[in-house]
Amino acid sequence: MPDFHHVDVLPLGPDATAYRRLDLPPGEVIRAAGRTFLEIDPAVLTALVRESVHDIQHYLRPSHLAQLRAIVDDPEASPNDRFVATDLLRNACVSAGGVLPMCQDTGTAIVAFLDRTLRSLGTSACPPYHLAVVVGGMSAEYTLKVAKLASARYLDTLPSQGSELGHAFRDHDLEKQVLEMTAQFGIGAQFGGKYFCHDVRVVRLPRHGASLPVGIAVSCSADRQAKAKITPEGVFLEQLERDPAQYLPEVTGEGLSDEVVRVDLNRPMAEIRAQLSALPVKTRLSLSGPLVVARDIAHAKIAERLDAGEPMPGYLRDHPVYYAGPAKTPEGYASGSFGPTTAGRMDSYVAQFQAAGGSLVMLAKGNRSRQVTDSCRDHGGFYLGSIGGPAARLAQDCIRKVEVLEYPELGMEAVWKIEVEDFPAFVVVDDKGNDFFAGVSEPTLQIGFRRS
Repeated sequence: MPDFHHVDVLPLGPDATAYRRLDLPPGEVIRAAGRTFLEIDPAVLTALVRESVHDIQHYLRPSHLAQLRAIVDDPEASPNDRFVATDLLRNACVSAGGVLPMCQDTGTAIVAFLDRTLRSLGTSACPPYHLAVVVGGMSAEYTLKVAKLASARYLDTLPSQGSELGHAFRDHDLEKQVLEMTAQFGIGAQFGGKYFCHDVRVVRLPRHGASLPVGIAVSCSADRQAKAKITPEGVFLEQLERDPAQYLPEVTGEGLSDEVVRVDLNRPMAEIRAQLSALPVKTRLSLSGPLVVARDIAHAKIAERLDAGEPMPGYLRDHPVYYAGPAKTPEGYASGSFGPTTAGRMDSYVAQFQAAGGSLVMLAKGNRSRQVTDSCRDHGGFYLGSIGGPAARLAQDCIRKVEVLEYPELGMEAVWKIEVEDFPAFVVVDDKGNDFFAGVSEPTLQIGFRRS
């Protein structure tokens, strides 16, 4: 009979995280039944969670900020890459003031399989991403759990080699291959370039011989992650960066000032569409004027009215529609954090709405389905991409006025009207059926999985 050996599946190395000590009582060491336990007051856990949530709403890891700055400094980065990275750094500076959270949307996505899946994910979860790939696992559920931990950089200290005992390890060779694959997508930091990912982590797990689950997780540009620990010595929370301004480049505009087309939204919709029709996809825009804001529930209610034979509301015929919902407005501000939500959830409404004369110019984040591209071609519509992530900067610098138009009982899901100034956007889908993401949706590089 073979000897029994126990090994941790996730054998982590020394923790080099920089922590700050919180003013909370430490755990109390208790010994019972020959074992040692750490008893923690539930109130301490509550206070730790409250402090953690505050920090990850407003601050980022220094390593993440350094990676954004590296995009700005990279001569091979596209102008759109550099523009997005700079805007995310500016957003971090606004958020670090502790008033406006950096983003009011979700922060991590978990999906499942590689090249084609990552292309289909596109910008819906707000790149540049921290990408984690897990190959193997004792169950699909465990694979996805490990993918989540890896995307938060919790497993960075795993060993680089496996063993006959079957513990996890990082596959650095495959990490390099996958990072190169994503750089060749052409998607970049949302609107063209090479920075679809900051970095890649590939973790290999032991598995059953007849099963090979593969999990993928991405942490988005908001990257709300922090470690915490409670020991007999105290309660500690990862030290995040409170002075992100040091990562901003000098304000010269060099390398960022690719032609920007200003669009006056105060004009009739026909004039706005005529201007957009002359622009190629990927064109960077600066929007000023009124936008109507509507998302999931408002779209469902308006669709019900159309189905009942009612006309399209005038506000969707006369103004571009922004898929979003505001966070709570702090005192002294026109708006709370007000970044875009993922456009794909509204795809099923587009053809019906455009046929009725509405939603002819849409603004949100992420890629759209073929049915949206076809509808824009058939009805003369446009989809403009907004940068996913910098919700705090949009609130402070771009949104001047917010008012409820309809359905106030829906709270943040109400229909709003906002006035914007120099709101950044890109042409993603035009009225001729061109779609920026269509050219970057097919696999071009094969990845070889190393046998260990």
